[in-house]
Amino acid sequence: MADANIGSKNISRWSLHGMTALVTGGSKGIGYATVEELAQLGATVHTCSRNEAQLNESLRQWAAKGYRVTRSVCDMTSRAERKELITRVSSEFNGKLNIIVND
Repeated sequence: MADANIGSKNISRWSLHGMTALVTGGSKGIGYATVEELAQLGATVHTCSRNEAQLNESLRQWAAKGYRVTRSVCDMTSRAERKELITRVSSEFNGKLNIIVND
């Protein structure tokens, strides 16, 4: 759980342990930061991107930090690829998806 110091008080931030999240466009920019924040708070995250090389590099960085992140190469403009993504996420998370962020 992450902590924030405000004045002389130590305030614990919320925990996302046991939660699952899907973040589209998670290999760079705001999507990358979203994946990192959710994982840092304890969520298991699945992310996708069209760029496999960039996605693999991001996954390597998250793994080095000990984050639980899986990935798919997916073009969200393709109906067939969206269906495949949802099938994979449903399987990985045993049908339990708590958070979805479209970036």
